[in-house]
Amino acid sequence: METEIVLPEIVPAMTLPEMAFFPQALLPLHIFEARYRQMLRDVLASDRLFAVAGLDLQRAGRQFEPPYRIAGVGMVRACQKNDNGTSNLLIQGLSRVEIVEIVTDEPYRRVRIRTLVSEAGAASAENHRMRDQLARLLRLKTKLDAGTSRKLTQFLNTVDDPETFVDIAAFNLCPDTVLKQRLLSTLNVHRRFELFARQLRGDIDEIKLRRKLQGGLPDDQIAHN
Repeated sequence: METEIVLPEIVPAMTLPEMAFFPQALLPLHIFEARYRQMLRDVLASDRLFAVAGLDLQRAGRQFEPPYRIAGVGMVRACQKNDNGTSNLLIQGLSRVEIVEIVTDEPYRRVRIRTLVSEAGAASAENHRMRDQLARLLRLKTKLDAGTSRKLTQFLNTVDDPETFVDIAAFNLCPDTVLKQRLLSTLNVHRRFELFARQLRGDIDEIKLRRKLQGGLPDDQIAHN
């Protein structure tokens, strides 16, 4: 279980499309906009912390870059500045947070946050069982779908903590951004497992059906079936 992390009340924030940033996740970013260059300079000169929120398209047009209410705060672990003024950095997720208020958008966005702490939702043994079940589903999907990262599923086998497992798996292996945001927003760890496992079973069934209809044809010749 993630422990409560003491974070500043107000942190800088990026709002990115199709993004849900989880605790423990490693997110590479390319910083090129002037506002984010300034943000990065300030962050590196202080605590190296900032929030990354997904862009809520349902509110687009009514607010400038509307963020989802639940986001992630991370710490810059590595940063390389390029000759043209841009930077490449790696940020590691620390905590789920609720964005309580947008304090300012100038010169870059800063938000007031509240740290969120997960609840197990089930006994430890049950969540470990769900962890093993999800691992099996991921291995099966990897076997059926070449697009799933085999190296990542192998790495996940070394992660014993159920919450860390499901968060890293969701961040890296859940292609549905709507579901990914829902998983980020779900504080009940057991429920998080249930939601992700349901999606994986559906994905696996779809792949099996497609293979059956495809017959022996390779993917690039399926139209000839």
